[in-house]
This record gives sequence, C-alpha cells and structure tokens, in this order.
Amino acid sequence: MACDLCGAEGQMYKAEIEGTVMTVCEACSKFGKVTHRYKTHQEIKKEIKQKRVEAIRPKVIEKETIFIITEDYAQKVKQAREKMGLKQKEVAQRIGEKESLIHNIESGKFEPSIKTARKLEKFFKITLVEEHEEERTGKYSSGGEGMTLGDMIKIKK
Repeated sequence: MACDLCGAEGQMYKAEIEGTVMTVCEACSKFGKVTHRYKTHQEIKKEIKQKRVEAIRPKVIEKETIFIITEDYAQKVKQAREKMGLKQKEVAQRIGEKESLIHNIESGKFEPSIKTARKLEKFFKITLVEEHEEERTGKYSSGGEGMTLGDMIKIKK
C-alpha cells in the first residue's frame, strides 16, 4: 500500500486531511487527524500464527474448591436452636457473636460468613457449608510464543 500524498511505502494510517479521508504514511499523517492505524503484514501474520497455535494448543482445566452457605441456613439454625431450647441471646454468648447477628441469620436477612457458619455448625452439629468443585478453562499449557516440543507431543497423542 502506498501513501496517497507522497507515494511512500511502509506503515500506513487513515487520516482526515482538509475534509478528505486518505491513506497516508507516518510523515504525511501530521497534516491531518489520524483516525486509524493499518496493521503491517508482519503484524497480521503474527496474529494468524498466534490464532492457529491457540486453536491447536490444549487448554488446561483448573479445578477450584469453593465453599457455599446452604440455601436453607436460616431454617437450620432456627430449628437447631429451638431443639436445644436456647434463646438467641444464649447462642450468641456461647459462640461469641452478637444477638442481632443470630436474629438476622435466623430471619434470612443476613447470610453468615464461612467463619460464622463454621461456628454455628460446630455448636449445633449441623451442616451449613457445602463444598463445591468448579472447573475453569481458558489458560493454555505453555505461556511462551509459538509451540513447544511438549505441545507437539501432546498433539500427537
């Protein structure tokens, strides 16, 4: 591609010069407002190569363990407390929390933290925290440019 003003080859830009949109070189781009930078052949080839490598390279599956409070935590806490014949104030004193926190947990207005839920589990001998394992994909097996010998071996299998 050649510059519309001087005919030079190289890095090209789309620029608006005196109301006309033109393809110009870097030197001529100073005469107007640059609106777009065209990619060079090397940049385009590099992007195509990278996309091919990403399509071939196997993705790593990461497993992550997360802890979630059960949906019916409020009912479980209230039923366990009533079963033991305790008041909210007594439970709060025994586990080292505020009475208002116990009240809000039982009414479902506040979901306890994992730490607080563990305290309640231990005190009432109930289950409030569930463990879930999630898989995440998206990272590639090698972080370098291009393919490695290890990537080639994995592909042949």
